[in-house]
Amino acid sequence: MTTQLRLFTDDDVEPLLAAFADPEIARWNPGPTDRSGALAFVAGRNDWSGGDHVSWAIDVDDRLGGSVSLHHLSPAQSHCEVGYWVAPWARRRGVATGALRLATSYAFSTLAMVRVFLYHSVDNPASCGVAGSAGFAYEGTLRQSYRYGGGDLHDEHLHARLVTD
Repeated sequence: MTTQLRLFTDDDVEPLLAAFADPEIARWNPGPTDRSGALAFVAGRNDWSGGDHVSWAIDVDDRLGGSVSLHHLSPAQSHCEVGYWVAPWARRRGVATGALRLATSYAFSTLAMVRVFLYHSVDNPASCGVAGSAGFAYEGTLRQSYRYGGGDLHDEHLHARLVTD
């Protein structure tokens, strides 16, 4: 299995719609539900000109396996947040961990970040496992800190990696 990061393409529109129709993805990362929304998603993820994010498609053996993004980029603070999702067919194969490691390496080497952090709902233990597997230390629990796709506020875990880790 080969996992790489790449820009999104128009060929990803149908796989994106299928992925965002998955209840687990929709629960944590709601996304486009029609072709025009998916095309806008592709264009937005590929447009890094605003300096607010760097986003990639996760390519697994020439197939869209998910997405990973560095966002809330703060050169002044030398930190950014990372987020990810993985298509149902690619789960439990190390895809998210590999993509998270690649994106974090980019943040440190290319963007000169010192700290990369992520949040996930405490009700999403798979994401907690990914964070730990990618070397992100658990730093604490934020109570009722984020409203996910279902509309309810969730407690979240905070994980981070430092360039010196």
